[in-house]
Amino acid sequence: MAAADELAFHEFEEASDLLAETPDAATTSGSNQLTPQGHVAVAVDSGGSYGAEEEVEESDRTALLQEEKQQPGFWTFGYYQSFFDVDTSQVLDRIRGSLLPRPGHNFVRHHLRNRPDLYGPFWICATLAFVLAVTGNLTLVLAQRRDPSIHYSPQFHKVTVAGVTIYCYVWLVPLALWAFLRWRKGVRERMGPYTFLETVCVYGYSLFVFIPTVVLWLIPVPWLQWLFGGLALALSAASLVFTLWPVVREDTRLVAAVLLSTVVLLHALLAVGCKPLPLAHPAPPTQAASLSPDLPPPPTSSAHTT
Repeated sequence: MAAADELAFHEFEEASDLLAETPDAATTSGSNQLTPQGHVAVAVDSGGSYGAEEEVEESDRTALLQEEKQQPGFWTFGYYQSFFDVDTSQVLDRIRGSLLPRPGHNFVRHHLRNRPDLYGPFWICATLAFVLAVTGNLTLVLAQRRDPSIHYSPQFHKVTVAGVTIYCYVWLVPLALWAFLRWRKGVRERMGPYTFLETVCVYGYSLFVFIPTVVLWLIPVPWLQWLFGGLALALSAASLVFTLWPVVREDTRLVAAVLLSTVVLLHALLAVGCKPLPLAHPAPPTQAASLSPDLPPPPTSSAHTT
C-alpha cells in the first residue's frame, strides 16, 4: 500500500507541475473529452451571426450555379424554343401595333421590348401563303361562272410558290438590311442597329395587313382592288419606316433616303405580286383560221375584171 500511495503521490506532483507550466492543457483536454468523435464544436454568439453567414453562402452558391449553367447551342431545340414562348395577348398586341403605325411610336421598343418572337411571323407568313393560294383558285372559279369560255383547273402549285416567295422575303430582306446596318454601324458610331431576329419580327408582323386585303381582292372591281392594295401597302410600309427611322436617322441623309426608299420599293413589289392578275379572255377565232387549208382562196376583184 505504501508503494502504491507513493506512486500516486508522484503522479499527482507531475500533473501539478504540468498544469503549472501549461495552464491551457486542461481546457484543451477537457474540451476534447467532452466533444464527441467526428463532430466539430462551433461557437454561436447571441446575435445569431452564424445563421446569417450560412444564408449568404447558400445564396452565393446558388448564383454561382446559375452562372455556370451553359446556354443551349443554336443547333439545339431548346435554343429556338424561347422564340416561340409567347402568349396570345402578346401576339395580338404586336399585330395591333403593326396595323396602327404612328410617328414616334417605335414597334421594337413599345411592343417587342427586347423579346422578339418567331411564332407570330411564322404563322402570319403561312396564313398569307395559304390565303393567296385559296383566293387565286376562287378567282378562277368565279370568273368561270361569269364567262363559261374560261377553263378552270385546280392550281395547287400556288401554295408552294406563295410560301417560298413570302418566307424568302421575310428572311432574306431582313438579313440584307441587318448586314447593311451592321456595316454602317462601323462607319457611324452613334448608330445602334436592331438584332437580326428583331428585324425578322418587324417584317413578319408588317405582313399581317395583307391577309384581309387578299380576301377583299375577291371583289371583282379593279379600282376597288387597287384601293385596298394601296391602303394595305401604306400601313405596312409605314410600320417599317417608323421602326427603322430611329436607327437610320443617325446616318447621312442620302443613305437614309436610299435605304428607306429601297425598303418601300421591295415592299411594293411584294404587294403587287400578291395581287391577282386580270384574266385573259380567249380571242375569238378568225375567219382565215376557220377555213380549211385544202380549199382555194376566194377570187379577188382583179380576176373578175380580166
